[in-house]
Amino acid sequence: MSKNIIITGTSSGIGFELVKIFSKDNNRVLALSRNNSKLRDLKLDGVDAIDFDINNPDEVKLSEFLNSVNRIDVLINNAGVADFGKIEKVSYKKWRTIMETNLDGSFLTTQNCIEFLKKTKGCIINIASISGLRASTLRVAYGTSKAAIVHLTQQQASELGEFGIRVNCVSPGPVKTKLAMAVHTKDIIDAYH
Repeated sequence: MSKNIIITGTSSGIGFELVKIFSKDNNRVLALSRNNSKLRDLKLDGVDAIDFDINNPDEVKLSEFLNSVNRIDVLINNAGVADFGKIEKVSYKKWRTIMETNLDGSFLTTQNCIEFLKKTKGCIINIASISGLRASTLRVAYGTSKAAIVHLTQQQASELGEFGIRVNCVSPGPVKTKLAMAVHTKDIIDAYH
């Protein structure tokens, strides 16, 4: 049976690949990202690639999109940003940008999808990171935001489970994406593995 799937952070990396995978089998995918031009160029069947900023509370009113699909089976909160630096060098503005996208965006998107997910007894998948499970240098904002995603997942599972909504979290290590390759040397990736 085909599913209606919402995926955030789809302009590159994990989100981009998820859209390609989930667009198969007659699924309908709503791909949300700040810039989906690369994804739109693929012209995948059943994919609506929409430019959408999830960390903007005013824009996260998903009702017009949700009402057009009328059903949500899966929500994948994948959108994320990173900016690595020493604790004393991370500006509050950078801290807030990371928290607004990685944590606030996942919270707001989920909040807007709950009523639809209750109807289908759907599922939520939050993408965290190994940086949210273990501390390492230069990741005070990124690691903290991803640790918060792990806990947010537990909160969501606890509260939404009674409605039949399953909530899980994936915490990948370095994946060969533009973001990961910009901050991880071969030695660092080998050490993670």
